[in-house]
Amino acid sequence: MRIGLLSDVHGNRVALEAVLADLPPVDRLVCAGDVVGYNPWPADCVETLRDRGVPTVVGNHDRAVAEDTGFRFNAMASAGVDHAREQLDEGALSWLGDLPRRRRLADGQVAVVHDHPERQDHYTYPEEFDPSLLAAAGDPEVLVLGHTHLQHHETFDEGVVVNPGSVGQPRDGDPRAAYAVVDLDDRSVAEHRVTYDVDGVAEAVADAGLPEKIGERLYHGK
Repeated sequence: MRIGLLSDVHGNRVALEAVLADLPPVDRLVCAGDVVGYNPWPADCVETLRDRGVPTVVGNHDRAVAEDTGFRFNAMASAGVDHAREQLDEGALSWLGDLPRRRRLADGQVAVVHDHPERQDHYTYPEEFDPSLLAAAGDPEVLVLGHTHLQHHETFDEGVVVNPGSVGQPRDGDPRAAYAVVDLDDRSVAEHRVTYDVDGVAEAVADAGLPEKIGERLYHGK
């Protein structure tokens, strides 16, 4: 079974469309959270994942929008949360509010969480990838994380830990939208990047009255 891995879409419809167009054949998709925040199209991104029935876990921005909670947000993040709360209808807000913190998929072979299996909102950076994460997640064959916006995976005897990177706001110095595909048959992970119209997104950020730095950082992948 091949599973497409998405995370940290952050309201970037243009990047999401580019990823879905670039995606090779997979048996299913999953999303490791933060569908909304930062960029101008939270409603479109929620609608796309809802319409496709993509299993999704809740991210800190999703939670902030649905529950009106804070998360040490800077001005850019706060503006994105406020924008999403204004743009989403009750159905979309309810969908976000119902997202679980964790999911197990593919007969338990795959565990998905936005941040860390035990420490909600913890940024699990690549240097922390080790078998203890798999144990904390209940010993799946594959653990999918997001939150850091850094594309990375590690393979251990116990299983695979993978962050597919951010669709809508990469932070690893590569401005291209990030995603990954995992093959459960051989535990292989293919990391993918795809270009998209960053100019168009930056213009839409300004047109929406969001902080222009949200668009500017997309050019640098940070």
